Amino acid sequence: MTTAPTTAATYWEPLWSQGRRYRQPDDAEHRLLDQHLGAGHNRTALDIGCGDGSLARRLADLGYRTTGIDCSPTAIALAAAQNPGRGRVPAWQRLDFTTDDLTALPEPAYAVITCRLVYRWIDDKAAFLHRVHRLLVPGGVFWVVAEIAGRRKSTDPLQSLGITPADAELLTAGWSVVRTHDLDVLRCYALRP
Repeated sequence: MTTAPTTAATYWEPLWSQGRRYRQPDDAEHRLLDQHLGAGHNRTALDIGCGDGSLARRLADLGYRTTGIDCSPTAIALAAAQNPGRGRVPAWQRLDFTTDDLTALPEPAYAVITCRLVYRWIDDKAAFLHRVHRLLVPGGVFWVVAEIAGRRKSTDPLQSLGITPADAELLTAGWSVVRTHDLDVLRCYALRP
């Protein structure tokens, strides 16, 4: 694992350490996640860009052996501090998925890999997706939640925030199964090799 801050960490760490928090999954998103992933049965799951750990904890509640990773030390500390002390508890690791050595992860492959509100911020999306493909077991699921650009009101200063049609096309290329579901400004993707 890299100990020096990455470019991503130099951007995200100040935001987390200054108290910035991000949109939590709601009941509709949880239902879609449950429907597409099902019970974990002790299979492995990796949450990329776990932030405060809400999605990783949900995966653990579903029965997955979950690891949450984030490039921000503050985000990882926040996630670890919120462990409920009952049931399955995710493992937390400071790691930049785009640049760090992935052999530092606790598992060589994962049945589920999640990426919530992160894909938009990845600079080299093709390299990122290549890394995901390498870690996902045959028959696994890559679960992505991303905001779609242009879905906010035209007066919203964040109207252009989100992934473009080209970003979405790159995301969905090369998968044998692609399922999508829209939730307000968000789109959920269930991708299978």
